[in-house]
Amino acid sequence: MRLLYDEGTLLIKDPPPDFEPPSGFAWDGRVDAWRAQAHHYRAAVEALKRQDIPLKDTVPRYSRLTLSLHDPPDPHPHQQEAFDAWAERGCRGVVVLPTGSGKSHVALMALAHVRRSALVVAPTIDLMNQWYDLLTKAFDREVGILGGGYHEVRDLTVTTYDSAYMHMDRYGNAFGLVVFDEVHHLPGEFYSHAAEMSIAPYRLGLTATPERADGRHVLLDALVGPLVYARGIRDLSGDYLAEYTTERMEVSMVAEERAVYEAAHAEYREFLESHRLSVGTADGWKRFVMLSAQSSAGRRAMLAYQRYRRVALGTAAKLRVLEDLLKRHPRDRVLIFTNDNETAYTISQEFLVPAITHQTRTRERKAVLEGFNRGDYLTVVTSKVLNEGVNIPEANVAVVLSGSGSIREHVQRLGRILRRREGKQAVLYEVVSKNTVEDQISRRRRRHEAYDGEQPSGIGRRP
Repeated sequence: MRLLYDEGTLLIKDPPPDFEPPSGFAWDGRVDAWRAQAHHYRAAVEALKRQDIPLKDTVPRYSRLTLSLHDPPDPHPHQQEAFDAWAERGCRGVVVLPTGSGKSHVALMALAHVRRSALVVAPTIDLMNQWYDLLTKAFDREVGILGGGYHEVRDLTVTTYDSAYMHMDRYGNAFGLVVFDEVHHLPGEFYSHAAEMSIAPYRLGLTATPERADGRHVLLDALVGPLVYARGIRDLSGDYLAEYTTERMEVSMVAEERAVYEAAHAEYREFLESHRLSVGTADGWKRFVMLSAQSSAGRRAMLAYQRYRRVALGTAAKLRVLEDLLKRHPRDRVLIFTNDNETAYTISQEFLVPAITHQTRTRERKAVLEGFNRGDYLTVVTSKVLNEGVNIPEANVAVVLSGSGSIREHVQRLGRILRRREGKQAVLYEVVSKNTVEDQISRRRRRHEAYDGEQPSGIGRRP
């Protein structure tokens, strides 16, 4: 009997009579073989060994490596505990640690322990490049890159989720360990195929916030392994993350803004009620988007939705509060977060600070962030591109002027200011339009232990 790899799947050929295939396999009459997704490899081999059937396994193409960390620092207790928990569960599973607490060092320990060809998957090219630099320095060896215009696959390789999805059918049997950084991206409808087409017996997922609004985080158990270790921001604050405070500041819209807001919100709600739509669920929102494209009333409702959100999230009163906050922190490193590019550029022009959006070229973004860390710029405004995977240790003040209802996004924004250094005291301000839909958005995204014990405040309060 033979076990083969075939473009992201496994094939069992020439089985004996009355053969009982392992879980996950189905008969494929096109090739006269039992077929399963490649991620069943480890369980399949274990099941076939128990049947004591002679087996020729030609699936794995990964190598045993001699890996040792170059000048490694002593792991912090939470890093050692996370690694131990992962190793005890058969070197499979998800580790949840806050941004800035050293998740990447857990991955380095895993790579050195498993000593197999390994692939590190990251959500962005910037993060992929950071992993390339980290692995090159940590193991003092050549590292391959798959993505961003490069196609160099080596025993240690870094890639993006997009590239992993596109190429895993070809390289799915080339790695014994796959590390999924920011693993909450993996259960997406397409990215999940990257895990399914890989045979890697050993898998590590890293994230600060595994939950997804669509509920697909439940797939992580099958794609990577169980949750093996979790620590929150409050657990590590002070010792391994910066001390921090959070403050919620409410502002009132002027009469003209309120009139526009109420009219637009009423038009939007009328459409939802007439079509019996509840947009509190992913399916409800999809139905609204679909219906908005099918009639003039639907298009008007979508425009009304966009109009009332734009007014609530971008009220002029927020800019006055921002001005006060910048005066309050004249020597601190301040990150200003908005929900859209237009507001970011408005703030950039109004306050003469650099802006980073999805439209910012890579070279310019790198120059701005380096200047921010050096102190050339004390303030940077951004829409969403700094939510994840950016190393800005000098930042100690965050001002959230607008955002989505995503808990992950809000916790990631808090995480941007929590990298510890001696004497650092971080503070996050959330500026919210009073008596608007943003009130609900704010309360939803703050359902996280990082905000336990917070004292809400008005705009007149000073620390």
